Amino acid sequence: MSSGKKTIIIRMCLVLLLLVIAVICFITGRGHTVYFDNKAVDFSGETYPAVYKIEVKVNGEKAAKLYEDERGMADTMGQSFSMVVEMTKEKGDEPTAHAVSLSLPYSMDGIILNIPAMMAGLPPEAYLSEFVQAPEPEAEESEEVVTDEFVMEDL
Repeated sequence: MSSGKKTIIIRMCLVLLLLVIAVICFITGRGHTVYFDNKAVDFSGETYPAVYKIEVKVNGEKAAKLYEDERGMADTMGQSFSMVVEMTKEKGDEPTAHAVSLSLPYSMDGIILNIPAMMAGLPPEAYLSEFVQAPEPEAEESEEVVTDEFVMEDL
């Protein structure tokens, strides 16, 4: 094999290696913001109520403490997400802890997880949705009247 062919093969292997590294970094380095909801949800004609209190721990640290109709959040990297959910169904009850691991959709940056629906064992379409920021209302244009007339008053 000539040295020219050898050089081309080595360069092609290096380019291929760089592409593989780039794809791995792209997938594992993908950041997500995960929002946790403690809100009632309707699914298949049934209502799943919010619970009294939910505490979410991500990587051993408290990420959110939610009462009814509240939302918390955590930032994460990669496609897999693990958390511990402590739920207190009613005031005065003992909390129950659940370890949850799930794969995050690659196509979503902001992901909303409805914790009561997830803990009820509903399918992902019931508890997982994309966070879409509400559009800002358009500022009303002020109607300014411009005239070339000046009124001067004697003091």
